[in-house]
Amino acid sequence: MNVFYYGKQIYQFSYSKPIYEKLGGRFIVYKTRNWFEYKYYLRGMNIDPSYKSIMNTPPVLVRDYNHLTDIKGVLLTHSARKLNTNTKTCKTVYVGHGSGDKVFGGKGAYMDSFDYYFLPGPKMKEKLLDVGKNIPEERLIKIGNPRFDAIVNGKIKKDDVLDRLGVKDRSKPVVLYAPTWRFGNGTFKKYAYRFAEEITKEFNLIIRPHYHDTKRLRKLSIWAKFKGIKNLYFSDSSDLIKADTMLDFVASDIMISDTSSVLYEYLITGKPIIVAENKYSRLHNMPDELNILKHVDLYHGSEDINKMLSDALALQKFKEDYADMLPRIFYFNDGKSTQRSVENIQRIAKDLS
Repeated sequence: MNVFYYGKQIYQFSYSKPIYEKLGGRFIVYKTRNWFEYKYYLRGMNIDPSYKSIMNTPPVLVRDYNHLTDIKGVLLTHSARKLNTNTKTCKTVYVGHGSGDKVFGGKGAYMDSFDYYFLPGPKMKEKLLDVGKNIPEERLIKIGNPRFDAIVNGKIKKDDVLDRLGVKDRSKPVVLYAPTWRFGNGTFKKYAYRFAEEITKEFNLIIRPHYHDTKRLRKLSIWAKFKGIKNLYFSDSSDLIKADTMLDFVASDIMISDTSSVLYEYLITGKPIIVAENKYSRLHNMPDELNILKHVDLYHGSEDINKMLSDALALQKFKEDYADMLPRIFYFNDGKSTQRSVENIQRIAKDLS
């Protein structure tokens, strides 16, 4: 069975990483620079004994998405971009890379072009409808979120993650700040330095920028050392092995974000969420029961962020809301979403043969 994974950037692959770990496969990227990136960050992840490579990385192909007609097998894609394949020998499966509120790339113009859709939950179906794509039910496959399996099944230990980060004072709660990037009006440039100075006075702080802002970490790190700031830690979202998002979820006690899809994924933890308001408007229209902004405290920049964090941890006032919202956003949450993905890929591949 041939399985392929298409993505523009390495962080997108994190959404099918649990599937790859079960099935293996080959990666397809659009640009040579992405080939180098994939080869670096996927080192040690090859699971095919017949394929030999430096640093034991999986096979990565550089291909134009308009010229994929020779690909034979099941192609999982994390991009909203239309892929030119031969539908008789290749079936495309849209996996995506998040269940947030930002509109699909290209405003969802090609979101009806895939053969199947692995739905993490009801929210994804609602997003498709919001861009006018009423996909037939037989092409929509309820999967859940495979990334949650490690948390649900207790595979991630908090102390192990804190050890990796080097967190020294375990008596302080851990705050995760995980903003999005420019597409989404991310708040990293606005708040990262302020939070680094203020929050670390009372809490441990993990700053996890979006993949596109990881280049800013070095400057922030140098500044923090010059300032003598303690209790500050960094997580590189490019490093899928050492810094997977789910690891930071388990390590933290509360999260601050903005319009990132992690707002919804963090629901699996049941822990408090604070949203840094950013006035971004290019969002899907979602009913209130699918809108996290109706169930969080909003930080506008003028509040005492440490008091907000302390109150949120003490009061846990949205805890029941989060428990109610989780199954509205994500199916199942039973630790078996990876297995459902594998079984459906095997079924699709069998239909091709």
